[in-house]
Amino acid sequence: MNPNDLSIATIRSLGIDMINKANSGHPGMVLGSAPALYTLFTKELKINPKEAEWFNRDRFVLASGHASSLLYSLLHLSGFDLTIDDLKQFRQWQSRTPGHPEIEMTEGVDASSGPLGQGIPMAVGMAMAEAFLAKKYNQEDLPVVDHFTFALCGDGDMQEGVTYEASSLAGHLALGKLIVMYDANKVTLDGPLDLSFSEDVKKRYEAMNWQVITVLDGNDTVSIQKAIKKAKKEIYKPTLIIVNTVIGFGSANQGTSKVHGNPLGAEDGKNAKLSYQFDHDEFHVPEEVYEDFNDTLGKRGKKTFNKWKRLMKQYKTEYPELYESLTKAIDGEFSFDYTELLNEFPEGHSDATRNTSERIINEIAKQNENFLSGTADLACSTKTEIKGVARFSPEDYTGRNLYFGIREFAMVAIMNGMMLHKGIKVASGGFLVFSDYFKAALRMSSLMELPIILPLSHDSIAVGEDGPTHQPVEQLAMLRSMLNVNVLRPADANEMCAAWKLALESKTTPTALILTRQNVDNITNSTYEDVCHGAYIAFKEAGELDGIIIASGSEVGLARKAQLELEKQGQYVRVVSMPSMNLFDQQSDEYKEEVLPRSMRKRLAIEMATDFGWHKYIGLDGKMLCVNTYGASAPAPTVIEEYGFTVENVINTYLNMN
Repeated sequence: MNPNDLSIATIRSLGIDMINKANSGHPGMVLGSAPALYTLFTKELKINPKEAEWFNRDRFVLASGHASSLLYSLLHLSGFDLTIDDLKQFRQWQSRTPGHPEIEMTEGVDASSGPLGQGIPMAVGMAMAEAFLAKKYNQEDLPVVDHFTFALCGDGDMQEGVTYEASSLAGHLALGKLIVMYDANKVTLDGPLDLSFSEDVKKRYEAMNWQVITVLDGNDTVSIQKAIKKAKKEIYKPTLIIVNTVIGFGSANQGTSKVHGNPLGAEDGKNAKLSYQFDHDEFHVPEEVYEDFNDTLGKRGKKTFNKWKRLMKQYKTEYPELYESLTKAIDGEFSFDYTELLNEFPEGHSDATRNTSERIINEIAKQNENFLSGTADLACSTKTEIKGVARFSPEDYTGRNLYFGIREFAMVAIMNGMMLHKGIKVASGGFLVFSDYFKAALRMSSLMELPIILPLSHDSIAVGEDGPTHQPVEQLAMLRSMLNVNVLRPADANEMCAAWKLALESKTTPTALILTRQNVDNITNSTYEDVCHGAYIAFKEAGELDGIIIASGSEVGLARKAQLELEKQGQYVRVVSMPSMNLFDQQSDEYKEEVLPRSMRKRLAIEMATDFGWHKYIGLDGKMLCVNTYGASAPAPTVIEEYGFTVENVINTYLNMN
């Protein structure tokens, strides 16, 4: 048996053994795509297993994350820190080989993947980041940023709308260094692909400005390598390589859905191995296979890494400022000093927080040259444009304004890829109500600890005439329910500046900034520390404490007005601004007691959204002035008044409390 065939048989056998031992997993794609990924890893992929985080490595995204055992086998054989014992712990508690790839668990994994559809968008984001950084930093004969992004997807990915969204944008942006390998085995979990899918994928991708190459036989490694080489030569289009495979190749049930997500079992697994001429014990790796990977991938990786190190040394000498800029960005060093900016927002300054956010974005862009800002076709409404700089486009990849089109889900998934790549910080906005569209991608941001920034405007029923389809009432509760997501709804320009600083300087937590379309007065004297605490005493009671009004965003101003009127009636109320529930929840018991003393049970919460989540701050005796309906279409002042967000109604609600 030649080295190629022996290595491929070993990869397939390890996949069978891992899944059989766990009695859980997806052997179908593992056995079908082993030749394609073997060819990519050993013949073309530029990585160095001894320097797993090497910045200029090729990136690889396993879009079909259920085929994780295939990736783990390749990482082990390539020399990453993943042992045979780790492979034996596939899908077990706290193992380094979880059911789907996770970046924090396994060395060599470039993206947590598995929710079908999101893999290709993340690869698109990586390719966009590479294009931006290469154009910005590379100098003649010093290509310090120069690599490809690869992905492996399956039929399931091709049916997800977000894949189409991202692929369309990738073709439009002419991302020639993006190469997607498509395992076209024509079978999904429920049965043959033609139960639900009959498109001509080749024509679809050609229509989206992709180069498409077809490999007729998924076991033909020569044709696969030729396709990859051809893909690398096309610099003006991304490439889709359609590899026609047989799902579960070698199994008695090959070609059927029976091998999609079920272990082969001992007998079928053994027979499959024999069909590969591989007759060895479980988890056996012939020494020749390790030698094969070392002689190809290992030596190539070491050579290209050392060459890059020499390039960077020369680059540092010849372009010290660019070198410092690039290395700081790779390390995630972004900062924001808004001291001078506060002078533009004196007390009484009145503006929508989306407009204040725009001013802040432009100041951040001045202070951070690798900060990019985008939108889902709403720049004029979400106020996310960086003034005086170009649009990111094939004509100018150094452009810092990102136009994602009306593709909210793809936008956030692509942002994840950009942040995974490193070297940039990205923010992109949309309407809060459309956060439903991108929630699945934000969940992956949270899971991977990617500090993307989402400025989300039109935050409440104050949207007005657009009506209930566009008035977010439950979206705040949805975002607040997510783990490891900072959700901040600033009350004014002071809180807005602090919220942006917190978002920009975050290294492990994504941030959603909830912005108004309606004007708010600059009334608080909040500090950065106040906002970081999540809630603080914005306006202290003028006498003996009678009760507490808690509010967020534009409703803090309403609470302040009610407080002043109540004082005239001898009712001394504290106003607590709560821009972030989750940050407040992280504070010490002592701080929480200082802001919301347990002894004071007379509490009123005000927010133009559903009351879900407020109960733990007001207790059983408290009341809420919220919106537990989908809203209505009318001018904003009318809607706000009809739903009771007036000083008079706040006072009456408070006075009617026990």
